[in-house]
Amino acid sequence: MFCQRNPKSCPLLEVSDEGSRILKTSAPGADIATDIPKYRIWKDGALVCETPDASEFWQNNLVSFIIGCSFSFESLLIDAGIDVRNISQNCNVPMYLTNIETERAGIFGGKLVVSMRPIPYNQIVKAVTVTSRMPRVHGAPVHIGNPEAIGIHDISRPDFGDAVEIRPGEVPVFWCCGVTPQSVVMSSKPSFCITHAPGNMLITDLTNASLTD
Repeated sequence: MFCQRNPKSCPLLEVSDEGSRILKTSAPGADIATDIPKYRIWKDGALVCETPDASEFWQNNLVSFIIGCSFSFESLLIDAGIDVRNISQNCNVPMYLTNIETERAGIFGGKLVVSMRPIPYNQIVKAVTVTSRMPRVHGAPVHIGNPEAIGIHDISRPDFGDAVEIRPGEVPVFWCCGVTPQSVVMSSKPSFCITHAPGNMLITDLTNASLTD
């Protein structure tokens, strides 16, 4: 229900059967407990550890939610002649907690997390147009410019990922981020949860063409 009420930050690609580690549609045959590069283990809203294999933490009542990622539209930005700074600098994308509230569902609620890519002023319209065609991986930006307006007071210090260079003539552009559920976990404090580590994504069998509107 939380994903349904927050489709821009949590665009669902697949929901697993209860207790099943094996995916059926987004990456048929993939084992959700082993096929992500790095996992985060949470208990009562606190991060317990990070691990490359979540098998020992798996519980038979768990349900997995596969959420689209903005990494999927980065190749389209590059094809459009836009430099994707986290790729050209060979680092993780910067991600920030904002002051934007998500739409609550039961116990679940918290602040939106966004990813940021600096875009030259004269390419912002192109970046918005390109990414808006891919709503299943967050779609168009949610904010452009002025980080403080969404609660980001020091853009050089992301809450997740790595800082990137913002060059003269560039504007910070912010997209919804699939790390939002981790903000929700920290706020809502469920007894147990497994997530991906920020920037360590499941590689699916879905093509970019299948993710467009």
